[in-house]
Amino acid sequence: MTQDATASITPRNMPAAFGGGVVIGALGGLIGLGGAEFRLPLLIGMFNFVALEAVILNKAMSLVVVATALPFRAQTVPFADVAAHWPVILNLLAGSLWGAWFGAGWATRLKSEALYKVITLLLVVIAAVLLFGHDATTSQALFTGTALLVAGVIAGFIIGIVASLLGVGGGELLIPTLVLLFGADIKLAGSLSLAVSLPTMLVGFTRYSRDQSFSVIGRNKKFLLIMAAGSTIGTFIGGQLLGLVPSYALLPALALILVISAVKVWRHK
Repeated sequence: MTQDATASITPRNMPAAFGGGVVIGALGGLIGLGGAEFRLPLLIGMFNFVALEAVILNKAMSLVVVATALPFRAQTVPFADVAAHWPVILNLLAGSLWGAWFGAGWATRLKSEALYKVITLLLVVIAAVLLFGHDATTSQALFTGTALLVAGVIAGFIIGIVASLLGVGGGELLIPTLVLLFGADIKLAGSLSLAVSLPTMLVGFTRYSRDQSFSVIGRNKKFLLIMAAGSTIGTFIGGQLLGLVPSYALLPALALILVISAVKVWRHK
């Protein structure tokens, strides 16, 4: 029996899966993230999935969080406000969809040990972006015209690669990009990031489905459904808190969690 198969049939702690889903879903709904950066170390460290299978499960759970967070946030950030910024969404998608396909193909060819190292590095980078990027208060786009379009495509491509490698929505990079590059308000940026993340993740998910490791979805359906249920409840809670809790108050704590998670993934064997 292979290492992957052994990991996949290990009994899971279902209450912990539900509870983890609630907490991570709430963070996603509040800030506008898929919550995958916090879920990935949990899947590897607590539930003992190997790297690639954890990434694939993470991608599935991120889809649930992103798909439910956007409507739950609509009370504070209406759909009309999101739709009004469709050129920005399309600009980023032009790069992120290609990046997601490329990144997923790269991840399926990496050995588990190498993927752990890549995941660790990306977690640390994202922690830095969360800590220093989200504080931006600019209301002006960094570039204009063609330069902005080109910068948006390049940024989207890089974010798409990161999203596929970690099984994330990419919101931790999308939100600072929307604030710094396009001059979006922080709460609007959270909802715009969800709108970009959903199709980006679908592309990466489709690419992963061509790899044999995708069978982890079928072998862990009960685990996936229980965590998905917790995540849906969590995104509803986060959406309700959006108008009450200032996002900047959470950023240092989230960055610290990511660094701790990176250390745990780095040490994982």
